[in-house]
This record gives sequence, structure tokens and C-alpha cells, in this order.
Amino acid sequence: MLGVLAGCASGPSIEPRPSPAVRPVPSQPLPALADDAPLPPALAQGRSRWVPVRWAELPGFGEDAIHEGWNALLRNCERPPAAFAPLCPEVRQLAIGEGDEQRAWLVQRLQPYRVEPLDAPTEGLLTSYYEPVYEARRAPEPGFGVPLYRTPVGFAARRPWYTRQQIDTLPEAQAALRGREIAWMADPIDAMMLHIQGSGRLRVREADGSERLVRVAFAGTNEQPYRSITAWLQQQGVTRVSPWPGATKEWAAQNPSRVNQLLWSNPRYVFFQEEALTPLDAAFGPRGAQGVALTPGRSIAVDPQSIPYGTPVWLASSGPAANLQRLVVAQDTGSAIVGAVRADYFAGTGDEAGFFAARVKQPLRLWVLWPRR
Repeated sequence: MLGVLAGCASGPSIEPRPSPAVRPVPSQPLPALADDAPLPPALAQGRSRWVPVRWAELPGFGEDAIHEGWNALLRNCERPPAAFAPLCPEVRQLAIGEGDEQRAWLVQRLQPYRVEPLDAPTEGLLTSYYEPVYEARRAPEPGFGVPLYRTPVGFAARRPWYTRQQIDTLPEAQAALRGREIAWMADPIDAMMLHIQGSGRLRVREADGSERLVRVAFAGTNEQPYRSITAWLQQQGVTRVSPWPGATKEWAAQNPSRVNQLLWSNPRYVFFQEEALTPLDAAFGPRGAQGVALTPGRSIAVDPQSIPYGTPVWLASSGPAANLQRLVVAQDTGSAIVGAVRADYFAGTGDEAGFFAARVKQPLRLWVLWPRR
């Protein structure tokens, strides 16, 4: 994941999942807790401090559909951090267990710690991201003239690489990208959205007229700074910039001579790699920074200087978009995800997940669930 919205699978391969807002589940009794057992000491972890707490502090722990989060734990065990590797045989064994069994295992094996900043307490922030789906063509044609590129020739020798404006205008940048096109999209704003989210799916029409669904996954950036398109529009005096990208497209249609100026306001450029989509792949998101496929509604992007990849986390956030109290796993990061109590929630694939993600910008509390010693 590269960035977040202003605020980033489903059934048959390309249909969006239902809204990732929490679904009501029957209230479950909490496993017996050893409330009189001494708590372990607090831990320092990079930019954060972890304060041990009782399981009873976690809001909604008895109500979450824990079995829905187990897929993220199973994915976690494909590349587990050292502290969790010894627990993976039990995680796999419990994959067919009941929710109460899984909940009891969490209590037995893991210790919850409240995540706090090292300095003065600050309110945490939750945003969301998703995997968009777009139409594309394998070769340029009328109406499809916006390329998506693999990493360019000579990429390793020049860091940072050219800015977005230079990529569009300099002959030497264009020469390095010639022949590196993966596919061609119709709308430059949609292509920018794909760059911001860092990955997506394409319904590609091949040269022979056939169509197939592929994933374009993050392969690298030009290492230029990320600048918010929404912030740029606000600086131009545009008051209606949400929902993204609809309002941005409206502005672009009304100001066609300024579209390049809009796009070039974000110097960062993303390069992709194409991946085939099996039915199993289609049920999950792209691979996050941990190197495992993201689970819709159960994976988050974090600051790895505060929460290591592969850490189970209890997330609590209430706001206009959703009331979320659930088990998630830290499996990704992003350039805007910095700080102790900061997370980006992976909403899933398709337009419905995108509409949800665009609305999420709300307070956040986090508890890491760390193996007991």
C-alpha cells in the first residue's frame, strides 16, 4: 500500500464484498480470565509504549466474530514473525474450530497491551484503503491512452527517479519506459487512484479480443514525495473535494486545461507488476508489506516502528463510517501511516469497498496481542 484516501474479494472474481462495517453477531460469553494474575511489565516498541491490560478492557471482545479474523492469522503464518512462529501449528489446527474455542485460545496464548505514544497522549487516527477494479486494454486505442508501467530500464541506477511531470514530458524518461507498459487505462484520475492505493485489479481486453482479470501489484516508486491531490484542490479554492474521486473528476471535466497541473501536483509515481488471479487469490487482497495477502476487513496497515508486521491487534474505532471493534492483523504499511496509534484499514475490493474507505477518518484505539512468555 502506498498511500491513503483523503481521509484504500468477493464472490465471483470481480464483484465487491458487502460493506466491511461490523455485522451484528450473537453475544458470546468471555472465556474465564485470570483477573488476579499479575500483569507483565510495560514494553517499549520503537515509537510506541505497550501497556499491559486485562482482556476485559478490550471493547467488544465478546461480540466479535473471531472466526472471520482467523483467515488473517492463517495468512500471517505464511511468513510469521519470530515471536509468533511457535504458535502457528495451533493457529492452523484451530482453523476449523468454533469462535469460542478461538477466543479462548487468544486469551490463553496472548497478552493484550494498550498502544500509546511515547510522548504526550494523542488521539489515534483510522483511515481506510481498498483495491480498485478498472477496465483496461493491452494496447493503446481511442479512449484508452493512460499507461501503467513496470519498473523502467536503468531504474536501480538513478534514485530518486524522475518526477511525475518529468515522466510525462522528458524524452529520456519516456525512452526508459518504452516497452514497459502493462496495460492502458481510460482515465488519468483513475490511474492516479491506482497509484495512491498501490495495487488494483484490471479487466484487460487482450489483442485477440478476449478478456481476463489480472492484478497489478506494487513494484516500486520513483521515490519522490507523496503530495495529496485533495490538499492541492483545496489550495486552489475548491471547496467540494469529496467523495474522491467523483468530485475530482467533476473538477477535471470543468477544467480540462488544468488536469496535468492537478496530476503533477503529486510528484510520486508508482510502478507495477502483473499477477495472475486464481480463485483463491481473488478472495483476498494484494500482498502487503509483510509479504502475505491482505484479508478484507481483517488486515491493517501500521507504522512498523510502533507495531511489527504480523502482530495481531484489537482495533476499536467509532465514527460516521463505521463502529469497528474487532481482531485484525498488522500486515501492511504506507507513507502516510506514521505514529503509535495510527492504522489504515483494508476494506476489500471494488467500488463498494472504495466508497466505504473514502468515508473513514475517525478516532482509533489499538491493543497489540503479544505472545505470553
